[in-house]
Amino acid sequence: MADPHPYLRPAEPPRRTDYTVEKSGIPLAVYRKRQSGAGATPVLFLVHGSSNSALSSFDLSVPGDEEYSSMNVFAGLGYDVWTMDHENYGRSGRTEGNSDIASGVEDLIAASELVLRETGEERMHMMGESSGALRAAAFAMARPERVGRLVLNAFTYTGRNSPTLKKRAEQVEFFRTHSRRLRDRDMIRSIFTRDHPGTSDPKVAEALADQELQFGDQVPTGTYLDMTANLPVVDPLKVTAPVMIVRGEHDGIASEEDLLDFFRLLPNPDRQFTVLAGAAHALVYGYNRHHLWHAAHAFLSMPARRDAG
Repeated sequence: MADPHPYLRPAEPPRRTDYTVEKSGIPLAVYRKRQSGAGATPVLFLVHGSSNSALSSFDLSVPGDEEYSSMNVFAGLGYDVWTMDHENYGRSGRTEGNSDIASGVEDLIAASELVLRETGEERMHMMGESSGALRAAAFAMARPERVGRLVLNAFTYTGRNSPTLKKRAEQVEFFRTHSRRLRDRDMIRSIFTRDHPGTSDPKVAEALADQELQFGDQVPTGTYLDMTANLPVVDPLKVTAPVMIVRGEHDGIASEEDLLDFFRLLPNPDRQFTVLAGAAHALVYGYNRHHLWHAAHAFLSMPARRDAG
């Protein structure tokens, strides 16, 4: 029988290199991991969501032997892995802005110039989760020439049939009039219980809170405002890259009906729709996160298309 948790924390994780780029004078923290001695490898850029910064999302260390770092996993699979803290998150600069999706696209434009310059590649694959998937897809609309393959985890299109967004919309006036919202330990714990308790290990929530709360107990409201008042922010007809949409079985934000509406409109026939059993909205933190890693790697490493003639 196959090991249900095949990804163990490596004895020697890939080395991390930190960078800073500027967007209109605002410093933005960018991070890179790849295997030591690796030559030219496919570039993968990971895009974080609304409530956590880059390293707590994609390079989290949890007590025990199991791996929770998507950066380590994909570096081990042969990718040159990058991520960034968006404006007002993590180690990036603080402003009075609310860091909405449009702001996130500008962040990604600035970071992508660094990534493509450092790697010598013309395009980078991207994987975003939740509002990070919205940022990644909106970036793919704005800079299609910089995007290879696109993985959208816990994405939402119009918000149709989303109980979480319906509940969140009760605070829409607060999001309109405030640029910050509370994100304390209890709120971080709720990420793991609101959809379907039992899809993740409780110690992950505590490790996430320990790492994330060093940056304070408030985060921007911009993506929450976009997701409750401004959807859709991505036009599927303008996303020309190959796309894989990934939804957790118990996701309370990304309804299957909403995502299928988006999927049907994508113009590129190179597309996949994947539902992960036993998973909720926070795919990278769940017991079955290795299913996400497996599915994403299979899509990102798809052989080139061949045509007759």
